[in-house]
Order: sequence, then C-alpha cells, then structure tokens
Amino acid sequence: MSQLRIEPLSLDEWGAALPSSGTEVFHTPAVLAAIDEHFDGEMHLFGVFKGQEPVALFPTFVRRNPLGRVVVSPPPAMAIPYIGPVMMPNSPKQSAYESVNREFADLVVEELGIRSNRTFVRLLCSPAYLDPRPFEWTGFAVKPAFTYRLDLGGRSLDEIQAQFSSSLRREIRQARELDITIADEGLDGARVVYDDVVSRYDEQDEPFGMPWEFVESLVENLGDRCRVYVARDPDGKYLSGMIVPFSDEVGYFWLGGARGEYDGVSINSLLHWTIIEDIVEDEALASVTKYDLVGANTERLCNYKSKFGGELVPYYVVESTGVGMNLAKRTYQLLNKGTERIATK
Repeated sequence: MSQLRIEPLSLDEWGAALPSSGTEVFHTPAVLAAIDEHFDGEMHLFGVFKGQEPVALFPTFVRRNPLGRVVVSPPPAMAIPYIGPVMMPNSPKQSAYESVNREFADLVVEELGIRSNRTFVRLLCSPAYLDPRPFEWTGFAVKPAFTYRLDLGGRSLDEIQAQFSSSLRREIRQARELDITIADEGLDGARVVYDDVVSRYDEQDEPFGMPWEFVESLVENLGDRCRVYVARDPDGKYLSGMIVPFSDEVGYFWLGGARGEYDGVSINSLLHWTIIEDIVEDEALASVTKYDLVGANTERLCNYKSKFGGELVPYYVVESTGVGMNLAKRTYQLLNKGTERIATK
C-alpha cells in the first residue's frame, strides 16, 4: 500500500507548499496564474503528500480535442522552456528520493489517466528534476535536452568575463563605447520587445503563437521579479530588448534579442552583460547566483551562446510513444510552432 497520496491544490495551496529553493520562476504562483488566465485548456496543480508533508508537486495543463487529450507541462505556445515536477523528499538519502520519485510517477500516471492511447503527454522537466526513469519504466520515451547556465555566485565581473570568448569580450567593449542607453522599462518596454519579436517572425514568414496578453500578465504578476532591459540609440530609438524573469536563484533570458545592431556593433551582447552586472551587483538580486541563457539545442544559436562559457546543463523531455501518438504529437508541435525558439533568438 502506498505511503503517499496525491491531491489537487489551489494556487494558494501550491504557493504555500512550494519550497524556497530548487524551483524555476515558471513554478511560481505568479507565472502559473498568468498561464491559467491565457491557456486554452485546464490547469491542474497536484501535490503528493506523506502525512501532512508535501514531498512532490506537479503542474499539468490539459487540452481536450476530438481525438483525445493532450497533457503537457508546460503548455505550448507560451515559450516556457521547462517546468515539470518539483521533488522534495523528506530524507536526503538517495534510496528515499528514488522511492518517492517512483511512487510519485505512479500516482501521477494513475490520477491523470495518461496510460490511455488517446492521451498525448509531453513534459519538459526542469534541470532540478534529475531522475525521469520512473516515467521511462512506465512506457514513456525520455530524452535529454540542454541549456546553458552561467554560475555567477561569489565571482567578480572580471572573473566572469574572463570565461567569455575573446570575440564576445570585444563585442561588449565596442558596444560600451557607443552612445546608447540600457534601462529597465517595465511593462511599456515589454510591449516594445514583444512587438519587435513578432515583427521579426513576420519578416521570416514564421507563425508566432504567444499572445501579448500572456506576456503582459506574466510581467505584471512577477512585479520586481521581472526586468525588461531595453537598449536605445542617442535619439531614443529602440535597438533591442530582453525580458528577464527571476526566481530566487536564477535569472532567465526569456524573450527578446530578436535583432540588435547599431553602428555595425551587436547590442545583444551588451544587453546580456548588463543583466549579468545587475545579478552580480544589485542588492535586490542578492539571492540570484545563475543566469540561464534558456536553450542549448539549436546549433546555430549555440555557436553564440557557448561564447559565455556557461555550464551545459541537461534537462529531460518525457513524451508518449507509439504509432497512435504521431497525430497528437504533430498537433502539439503545430501549436508550439513559433514560440519554441523565442527564448533563444
């Protein structure tokens, strides 16, 4: 008999159970509320408990169609790179972690009915979820994906920049010599960044599925845990920008950087450097020790991102398998097309 039980949670209950470390900004009630408001489907938040103590949390998003159901975490078309389970077993022992993780996976599969051949499942687990094997043992496909994270804790700016490639350091130096400004422009700046990304996709004849209203809600809900870095030329003309949400531990290059050149010099490298400077020097971000470049899965983009010298960090994709899932998978990919690369442009 299982020692654990699974229960649906309200957003307030989720917030109370969420641990203070080891989670992504995308797990926070602020972001989940924005998703729930704009996702064309149902959000279900689950807690797994041992007695009264939570040992695992799992946000899921369900959409029904004539062919069956799609169960995902995170939802498509919102440019959320990963979310998935949060594990917090009440013992540091590996055997305890694995036992809780196995029971958690069994409870989730049973509760959601995701063994059904009419349900397509896709989970993009956060880097903190280290052991997806129970899902593989249950019949799902598991494959690794990657992101770059820069460790900024306890390091000086000189030490951080020393790990950059020489070409990246040169770009930053050249951009700093130009008469441009970079400032946090809040929600107004977020709209400019969003419109710039939409315009860039239009130029490339690619679809862009994420609505402005979702971005607006996310930025508003996060408040001072989200900054919008906007670069402008001496006349105040927009050059480039980046929306950066922060968890307690990590800053994320989430949206923007679609273009950014002025006087023949890349502005995006200076934007990244300004974000890093803030993480290292701003007391309001004192708990933040990492910068996530969000994505290391596209060769063309990795050629640039690798120049920052960050750690290549794996995370896991859990997905339904079988011939019957092919149509559902294609439907999911269509829904997600146009936002799956936003955070890495």
